[in-house]
Amino acid sequence: MSAVSVRNLRVVMPGSTAAVVDGVSFSIAAGHCLGIVGESGAGKSLTARSLIGLAGQGVTADELTVAGVDARTLDDRGWRGLRGARVGLVSQDALVSLDPLRRVGAEVAEPLDVHEPQLGRADRSRRVLELLGQVAMPDPARRARQYPHELSGGLRQRALIASAIAASPRLLIADEPTTALDATVQAQIILLLRELKKSGLALLLISHDLGVIRELADEVAVMKDGRFVEVQQTAVLFAAPQHPYTRQLLAAASLGTARPPVPGPVVLSARDLAKTFGSVAAVDGVSFELRAGHTMGIVGESGSGKSTVARMLLATQAPDRGSVLLHGQAWSDMPESLRRGRRGGIQIIHQDALSVFDPRATVLQILSEAIALDGTPRRLRTARAEDLLARVALTPSLLGRRARELSGGERQRVAIARALAREPSILVCDEPVSALDAQVQSQVLALLASLQRSNGLAMVFISHDLAVVRALSHEILVMKDGRVVEQGPAADLFAAPQHPFTRELLAAHRENRGI
Repeated sequence: MSAVSVRNLRVVMPGSTAAVVDGVSFSIAAGHCLGIVGESGAGKSLTARSLIGLAGQGVTADELTVAGVDARTLDDRGWRGLRGARVGLVSQDALVSLDPLRRVGAEVAEPLDVHEPQLGRADRSRRVLELLGQVAMPDPARRARQYPHELSGGLRQRALIASAIAASPRLLIADEPTTALDATVQAQIILLLRELKKSGLALLLISHDLGVIRELADEVAVMKDGRFVEVQQTAVLFAAPQHPYTRQLLAAASLGTARPPVPGPVVLSARDLAKTFGSVAAVDGVSFELRAGHTMGIVGESGSGKSTVARMLLATQAPDRGSVLLHGQAWSDMPESLRRGRRGGIQIIHQDALSVFDPRATVLQILSEAIALDGTPRRLRTARAEDLLARVALTPSLLGRRARELSGGERQRVAIARALAREPSILVCDEPVSALDAQVQSQVLALLASLQRSNGLAMVFISHDLAVVRALSHEILVMKDGRVVEQGPAADLFAAPQHPFTRELLAAHRENRGI
C-alpha cells in the first residue's frame, strides 16, 4: 500500500492564474524513497508542502492521499492531526524552523506532547535523549538544555530531524535534510534515514546534493518549471539520463578543482585565536594567513569551531586570546567606531539567508540598504540592484518579492549579491552554497572564482561539502574540537591526508557520493 499517492497535483499562488506546480503525479510505498531534484524555484518544496497543507489555498489534485487519508477533504484541524503523527517534516531553514525562545529538548518533545500525551515526564525526557542520540547529536543531555542559537547549523538540522521522527510518522518529508552537515555527520544521517526506510517509513527526499539522492532514493523525479520532466529508477537515471535538463544537472555536479592562484600580498592574518563559551573551548590556537587572490577552505564537523572563527575574522566576536590583522593593521583589537569605516572591505555570506533578512523588506530594499552605504544616489540604486542580481543568476522580477516568497536557493543568491554590493576585497563565506542545486551551485562557484581572478578577491570558504571546498580552495584548514589538526595546500591534502580525522572526512565524502 502506498503511503502517498498523488495524481495531477496543481498549485497556483494567490493573485496568479499560472500554476507553479503543474500536473505532478507520483506515489511512494512504505519503505521506499522518492527523490526530487531540480533547480531552485522549480516547485520541489511546494510539492512537498502540499502533502501537509502548507502550500496555500490554491492546491488541487485528482488524488491526494497521504498516509491513508484523503487530504483534499481536510480542514485546518484535520491537517493538524496529520502533521507530526502521520507525516514528519524536516525543512531546509533550521534556524527559522526552531523556536528561538524554546530549548532544543522542548522542541523535540513537542510532537510527543501533542500526539502521545500519555507519556510521563520521565519517559518523555528519556525519549528526547534517545532521539537526539539517534541523529548523532553529541552530548544529547547538554544539547537538550540549549537554545537553537547556541548550536551550529549542522546541530540545529539534527534537532529538526529528531523532532520530525519523534511521533513515529508513516511518511517523512525531508527537504534538504543534510544541508550544512559535514561529511561524517551526513553519512550518519544517510545511514539513519536508510534504517528508517528499512523499518517501513516512506521518504520523500528533496535535495540539491545528487550524491545524497543517489544514496537514498529508489526512484528520482527531475523537476523543472513546476513539472516532472523525467522520472526513473535511481540507477537508471544516473547511468543513462534521458532528458537534456537531467544531463545538465549531472554534468554540473562535477565541480573539479580550483585553478592555481595568482600570488598576492597577505590581506588577513589570524594569530593564535581562541574563544571559550562557559567551560567549552570553541576555538583554541587557530592561526593562518590569507593572501589576495587566494581561498582558504575551512572544513570540519558541525560544532568544530568553524563559524566561531568566521565571527572573529569579521570582528563581530572578540577573541579571548590572539588577534586578527586586516591588511597588516589591527582589526580585532580596534574600537568599533574606527572599524566601521573599514567594514566594507570584508563581508560575509551566511548559511541561513532567511534568518539575516528583514522579513518585511523586499529584495530591492535588502540590496539598497547595502548599496546606500557606499553613497550611491537613490536614483541609481535600482539599476545597481539589478546588476547585482544578474551577477548571481537572478532576474529583476524578484526585486519586489520578500524573503519568504523566494526559494531557499534564491534567498542564498540574494545574500551573495548583498555581500558583493560593497565590492569587498575579502569574503568570509559560511556555507554560501549549501541551499543551492547543483547547477546554480556550479554557477555561483564559477562567479566567485571569476571575481577572484579579475579582482584579486580573497576568500575564507567554510563548508561541509568537500567537493565544493576542493573546487574553490587553494589551501585547506581542517578543524576538530576547536583546533587545527591539519593544514596545507588543497591538492596535497586531498591526495595524501596526514591526520586520521582528515582521512575519516575524505572517506565519508567518497562513500556519500559512491566514489
